[in-house]
Amino acid sequence: MATDLRAIVAALKINTDLERVADLAVNIAEAGVGYLTHAPVNELIDILRMSTIAQEMLRDALDAYVGGDVALAQQVIGRDDELDDLKGRVFRELLGYMLRDQSTVEPSLDLVLVSRHLERVGDHATNIAEDVIFLVSARDIRHHAQS
Repeated sequence: MATDLRAIVAALKINTDLERVADLAVNIAEAGVGYLTHAPVNELIDILRMSTIAQEMLRDALDAYVGGDVALAQQVIGRDDELDDLKGRVFRELLGYMLRDQSTVEPSLDLVLVSRHLERVGDHATNIAEDVIFLVSARDIRHHAQS
C-alpha cells in the first residue's frame, strides 16, 4: 500500500510541476515576442544553452519517472547547478549591455526573464526527479545533499 500511495502522491506532484512548466513556456513565448520588437542585444548563446539543458532535464526527469530510473533522476538533479550558473552569467552579461547602452534595457529585461523562466523549468525538472527517487526508493532527498 505504501508504494501505491507514493505513486499517487508522485503523480499529483509531477502533474503540478508540468502545469507550472507550461505556464513558464507561455511566459517565455511572451518575453520572446517582446524581445523581437527590438534590435537584437546579443547572440543569445547562453540562452540557447539554457534552453537545451532545461529541455534535456525535463525529458530525462520524465523518462526517469516512466522507467523508475533513480540514476537518471540523480543526473537531472546534478544538472541544476549548471543551469543556475548560466542564468547568473546571462544576467551579468545583460546588465553590462544595459549599463553601456540604455536602448538595450527593455530587450535585455526580456532576455533576463527568459533566462529566469528557463532556470525555473530546470527547477521543476529537479522536483520531478526528486519525486522519482521518493517513488522508487522511499527516500525524500528534498532540501538535503544529494545521496
